[in-house]
Amino acid sequence: MTSYEPLEQSFYEQPTLELAPRLLGCLLVHETPQGITSGYIVETEAYRGALDRAAHSFNNRRTKRTEIMFHEPGHIYTYTMHRQVLLNVVSAAAGTPEAVLIRALEPKDGIPLMETRRPDRKPRELTNGPGKLCQAMGIEQIAHYGGNFTKPPLYITSGYTPEQVETGPRIGIPNAQEAKDFPWRYWVHGNRYVSK
Repeated sequence: MTSYEPLEQSFYEQPTLELAPRLLGCLLVHETPQGITSGYIVETEAYRGALDRAAHSFNNRRTKRTEIMFHEPGHIYTYTMHRQVLLNVVSAAAGTPEAVLIRALEPKDGIPLMETRRPDRKPRELTNGPGKLCQAMGIEQIAHYGGNFTKPPLYITSGYTPEQVETGPRIGIPNAQEAKDFPWRYWVHGNRYVSK
């Protein structure tokens, strides 16, 4: 039995550059045997596949890692970078490998459980980065890869509509040539959990 109602498939069927800001304020929920954790999405980054040198699927690069990006929107794309798991929402139509990275959350449910997974951290540092939020929420690369955000245990539900959304260049892609300047990072203005 779930505590929240997942968003329907139709929510994910919008262009990537529209989905990325629309995810802000939505609630990411993970149900585990240890308990439920959740957090409001406060920062995202869009990656536009074949058109985007910063995307893993640039030039329609199809590998074991990127395979799920070629599937229908709403699927879960997880990968590991610097030993940290990062969580993405597959976007765009099947065959068009695009995704939205969830960069930061504002914790809501299960904060004590998050603290056991990320001990000795200040409250703000529980989920203010893509690797941090996955650790705090118990999200794993292999276990969740290829799942779907429309059903438990890892799903997205409605939350709130931010009063003001900011946009700017994405973070940590210095070698992506012109793509490093694309203003495809979105965040909730003034939220203390935004990564930078």
